[in-house]
Amino acid sequence: MRAAVLRGVGDVVVEERAAPQAGPGEVVVRVTSVGVCGSDTHYYEHGRIGRFTVDSPLVLGHEAAGEVAALGAGVTSLAVGQRVSIEPGIPDRTCPQCLAGRYNLCPNMRFFATPPVDGALSEYVAVHEAFAHPVPDTISDDAAALLEPLSVGIWACRRGRVGPGSRVLVTGAGPIGLVSVQAALAFGATEVVVSDVNPARLELARELGATDVVDARTARVADLPRPPDVLLECSGHPAATAEAIRALAPAARAVLVGMGGDELLLPLSVVQERELEVTGTFRYAGTWPTAIALVAAGRVDLDRLVTGTYTLDQAEEALTAGRRDPTSVKVVVRPGT
Repeated sequence: MRAAVLRGVGDVVVEERAAPQAGPGEVVVRVTSVGVCGSDTHYYEHGRIGRFTVDSPLVLGHEAAGEVAALGAGVTSLAVGQRVSIEPGIPDRTCPQCLAGRYNLCPNMRFFATPPVDGALSEYVAVHEAFAHPVPDTISDDAAALLEPLSVGIWACRRGRVGPGSRVLVTGAGPIGLVSVQAALAFGATEVVVSDVNPARLELARELGATDVVDARTARVADLPRPPDVLLECSGHPAATAEAIRALAPAARAVLVGMGGDELLLPLSVVQERELEVTGTFRYAGTWPTAIALVAAGRVDLDRLVTGTYTLDQAEEALTAGRRDPTSVKVVVRPGT
């Protein structure tokens, strides 16, 4: 098969590799669409994220969908030809975190495109049958791949306990912020305000249902007429995070989703005096059934986020699309084209 391989900083090549074989309980998936994530771009530009370093050739891409091409021994839940969305993290399913239902915190997680585990920018991948989720034909290949970032938004809403009548502030209108807007509305939020510095993305946030937007270049979230009771912080920007926390209502909840620096100056007096809850969020657990249902029902529009499509041979162009075009939101690679 062909795969786009990151050999070092700024060095991606398409090369021939042996196609994966399906082990017991696994399926081989012919990949039809892969979303390019900020983490893929970061590995391409810097060769590392935190403690994860690209020390050997790595296939990027963890937002993937495709069609089952082969079944391993014992697989009964799927059939050849079935369309699936891939949940890209395979936990050990035996550690205390997995047994408690928090498999996203499994210390032995093998996650696509996280060194040294290869990702999905290739023609085929192998995955455990439990993490290849069937999707209906009403969901496009691109949307099936983007169920992964939607799952991040769903998990953030669960961590923030977004519900009917919630007033939500989303800081950062990138792909994760935009899916978080839609997830919050689907969870019952009646006010969803989005803050960003990119006018095109703020306009898209409005189109996707945001009840108000704040252009952070000229306005402040602290001036909102009603303080939010949930913050979904998707920018990763320390100053934006601190300002948003200061804008929250008493007893509000702040969910830190965006990845910025390793440390954050926290307005501690505000957290204490208002009894705010501040929590992190790491990937997701058990979100795919909800994500599939929301997209199939038309409650979330993932296709609207796609601003560019590329072939596998254009993988490097896909990884740098955001650098070239400030209106780019989410690009996808279609390995079969």
